[in-house]
Amino acid sequence: MRNYTISRKTAETDINLVLELDGRGKSEIDTGCGFLDHMLTLLASHGRFDLTVKCVGDVQVDYHHTVEDVGICLGEAFAKAVGDKKGIERYGSAVIPMDEALILCAVDLSGRDHLGFGVEIPSVKVGDFDTELVEEFWLAFVRRAECSLHFKKLAGKNSHHIIEGCFKAAARALRAAVKIDPERIDEIPSTKGVL
Repeated sequence: MRNYTISRKTAETDINLVLELDGRGKSEIDTGCGFLDHMLTLLASHGRFDLTVKCVGDVQVDYHHTVEDVGICLGEAFAKAVGDKKGIERYGSAVIPMDEALILCAVDLSGRDHLGFGVEIPSVKVGDFDTELVEEFWLAFVRRAECSLHFKKLAGKNSHHIIEGCFKAAARALRAAVKIDPERIDEIPSTKGVL
């Protein structure tokens, strides 16, 4: 079982998160931010990850600390659940349509953190959610997951659809990257012998 549980408490957030990589897409998400809950539910479902997140944050200020800190916890959970990376595919990519939006996502579980976020989101808010927080979430994620993650918006006008496409594409790309290659079960997928 490739799973990890993390508890993280700061003056701004109190988070408990459980991730199972080899799951069925089940989720229980309660972050205090409805839009983030929706995106994490999609991530779990389309990645076939089992994910439980409970966050109590200073949402009376705004959603920034909650979104960033959940990204930190999820990134750390991915890194720990993957472990030494023996047998994983390492790379994954997906191109996902969401109505008029079309999003490309590619990931390399390289051990090096980089976010390429080529996604212009037309509106500053979706409901009460600041759309600039999407990039903040994925930046926090890659720093702790130690992966290279790239997004490109190929088409799209509706901010909700664009963001949803990002999370669905990331889910599919991550699922492909963590998949075990049965022909290389005991191998690190790198010519260096380490990731």
